[in-house]
Amino acid sequence: MFIKIHGSSVHGVDAIPIAVEVNWTAQGKEYCIVGLPDAAVKESVRRVESALKSNKFEMPRTRIVINLAPADIKKSGTAFDLPIALGILVASEQLQPSNLLNEFVIMGELSLDGELRHIRGALPIALQTKRDGFKGLILPAANNKEAAMVNQIEVYGMHTLMDVVNFFRTEGKSALPTKIDMNNEFLQQQIKFKNDFAEVRGQENIKRALEIAAAGGHNVILIGPPGAGKTMLAKRLPSILPPLTLEEALESTKIHSVAGKLSEETTLITKRPFRSPHHTISDAALVGGGSTPQPGEISLAHNGVLFLDELPEFKRTVLEVMRQPMEERKVSISRTKLAIDFPASFMLIASMNPCPCGFYNHPEKKCSCPPGAVTKYLNKISGPLLDRIDLHVEVTPVTFSHLTSNQVQEDSNEIRKRVISARNIQEMRFKHKNGIYSNAQMESTDLKKLCVLNNESQSLIKKAMEQLSLSARAYDRILKVSRTIADLEASGEIGTRHVAEAIHYRNLDREGWGG
Repeated sequence: MFIKIHGSSVHGVDAIPIAVEVNWTAQGKEYCIVGLPDAAVKESVRRVESALKSNKFEMPRTRIVINLAPADIKKSGTAFDLPIALGILVASEQLQPSNLLNEFVIMGELSLDGELRHIRGALPIALQTKRDGFKGLILPAANNKEAAMVNQIEVYGMHTLMDVVNFFRTEGKSALPTKIDMNNEFLQQQIKFKNDFAEVRGQENIKRALEIAAAGGHNVILIGPPGAGKTMLAKRLPSILPPLTLEEALESTKIHSVAGKLSEETTLITKRPFRSPHHTISDAALVGGGSTPQPGEISLAHNGVLFLDELPEFKRTVLEVMRQPMEERKVSISRTKLAIDFPASFMLIASMNPCPCGFYNHPEKKCSCPPGAVTKYLNKISGPLLDRIDLHVEVTPVTFSHLTSNQVQEDSNEIRKRVISARNIQEMRFKHKNGIYSNAQMESTDLKKLCVLNNESQSLIKKAMEQLSLSARAYDRILKVSRTIADLEASGEIGTRHVAEAIHYRNLDREGWGG
């Protein structure tokens, strides 16, 4: 007997429909899975056999051919266990065929006793289920909340193989679909933050720089001695970023679901991601890859922040592979028979010591590095990468008087309001520009029209480039940051003070910085 079960396979951050075809004949004594299965899919026969026997079913001792169609796409993972098990039960007439089999996408990993385990990519699979017009989705209970974020389909979270069998035996009457109020779930978590700028004493100039970065989506590098507060300040950046839109939240959740980074308790990512990989990270782990391509850290930071602490300690090859994704806001991974694009629109915030010992330019402690060590240390970061970082900010140690002050500090919520107002201005400015949402994403062709300088500002920026030896590449960055500073003041024109402040944030472009 022949039976077809509807499944799904995740490719990149999207899912595609897969037909699990099972053909059982009375002749022969072999099991065969075809359709480019990987090792995990091939091993499913053993898991299915044990799960069937544990639930008082029989594994047919005759020829069974299982085809995963389309056969020219590689199938990976363990989520095909459940549709294969159901196909074998129906094909061998241990379970009567049901019309519901054609109305549901069915996916899940089986344990040896028939329990259903968590799978990756439940949200993309649910979106594909809706897109292809199926009535609903059956998957492990551990994934039901994640998948139920997609409305207009019925999502049934099952605990065991027997729960799924009883569902089809009773024509769907043995279980109730999972219901999630997506808007309530989304709005409830958006305003809760673990870290707040109200806890930061002093460092007003750094707070200002991070506010500008958040308002324009600019990349930042913080340079300062150990203990100056670089990491502490960076971790608070997400608390002043504009809230995620529902579309952005779904995008980020899809990526984390595909990567297996979504916990069972998480239904939707409601806050902008903050990723902080260790400096020993490999190229593939940062940008994504593998034999079956998976998203890397820069994709996991999509719509959020990628924080690289101690930037010069990262391997140069790792840093260089970020250059193209930072410009294009996506990562293209190519294999012999496969090409996948992962989204990677993130804000980069990096931190570093000014020298190997960490005390170059320290107001109290003396640098112990030998001559030339500072320049050599800074040269670990290439010019093209620094060119993609808009704000270079020096962080100085907090004084004792600031640390012990009882003065009430401005909290993240107040800063965030100003950031949101500036972003609203940019949203109106770029509403006719596809794929551009902030000043940092402006193209060179937009600068002449949107960043017009008066004569005084032109004279100032010319003087700065000549006297401070700023590179020509820094010119565009200064204009973009100036535009953002003006937006924070709701000013239609870029004034001299806006340009002056933007120039102040280009420390590492100065010739001879660091000795």
